[in-house]
Amino acid sequence: MKIRYLVYVLALAFIIQACGKVPVTNRRQSNLMSEQTLIAMADTAYNDFLMQNPPLPDSDERVKRVRAVGEKVKKAAEDYLKRTDAMNRVEGFDWQFNVVDDPTINAWCMPGGRVVFYTGILDLFATDDELAVVMGHEVAHAIARHGNERMSKQIKTGIIGGIIGSTIGNENTKAVFNQAYGVGSTLGILAYSRKNESESDKIGLVFMYLAGYEPNAAVTFWEKMAAGAGEKPPVLLSTHPSDGQRIEDLKAFIPELPKYKK
Repeated sequence: MKIRYLVYVLALAFIIQACGKVPVTNRRQSNLMSEQTLIAMADTAYNDFLMQNPPLPDSDERVKRVRAVGEKVKKAAEDYLKRTDAMNRVEGFDWQFNVVDDPTINAWCMPGGRVVFYTGILDLFATDDELAVVMGHEVAHAIARHGNERMSKQIKTGIIGGIIGSTIGNENTKAVFNQAYGVGSTLGILAYSRKNESESDKIGLVFMYLAGYEPNAAVTFWEKMAAGAGEKPPVLLSTHPSDGQRIEDLKAFIPELPKYKK
């Protein structure tokens, strides 16, 4: 009994120590996984994915477009984190922006800033402002550590035991990472909660706005996505808040954006 009590006390202390605040929203979260461990795992998973899905060459205009927007959003995000003393959120990040030839309407960003856009979604962007909407949203997921949060919930509910402090080579850890990030099946389709999705909408809106893009493009883009979703919604809509609610939330948040400038 004493040993069990000690374990509970130590676990509680670890959870409290792991608490932090999400940039922009200031929501408190507890992430039990080492972010550096996840970044290392993401590096392996990202390279494996690109081996199986060769990215388009650097000379491709679509790649140039994605990288140009990605670099601007990344810089705006990091500038904001510096101003708010939250640069630890991107510690160990090695930003990479790639495009794969796949008709799926999808894009994702893994821990460490590993980003992939599919050609299927690029066809939907009438302007770079719309591309920045999705770029900001996906970058926000990584900076907000939503994947870590999901894995931490699995740890706290006892789905796997003894994962805290495990190494990259631990097969249980790999299995949970693969499940969280969809590795091996539909990479990047992380079943974030609706709370996480709404949070990434807001954070991403701040990042794209600070990067100089038109924030109202977020409303028009998601309206366009909702109108063309049909019976089978794109990946980007499958786990998100209802279209109407999302659009209303974006409209309500846009007037608040100026306060996030210097």
